[in-house]
Amino acid sequence: MAFQRVADADQLKVGHALFADLDEPVCVVRLDVDLVKAVHDTCSHEDYPLHEGWVEGNAIECALHGSVFDLDSGAPESLPAVRAIPVYAARIDDDGIWVDTAQQLNDARPPRH
Repeated sequence: MAFQRVADADQLKVGHALFADLDEPVCVVRLDVDLVKAVHDTCSHEDYPLHEGWVEGNAIECALHGSVFDLDSGAPESLPAVRAIPVYAARIDDDGIWVDTAQQLNDARPPRH
């Protein structure tokens, strides 16, 4: 796969997340005007969408039980999650937000519940 456009850049505000339905469910987070991160959208603790959570610095918190995941490594920073989530290549380019799930940036397995 290659980079796929998931949204117009102005559709995602800094400090917020959105859902992208690619070959895997993806949570895209905008951290700055020119910086987006993409992770698997499913919490590794339970089957709950991360895009419904809260962005805190370089992390996203699951709205169901409060697990926090680092957006660079996918590693859980708090319990109850103990397994990392996949992190994917993402960028802002040509007034769009782009994600490539074939470019996984860590070795985490997608959560399967």
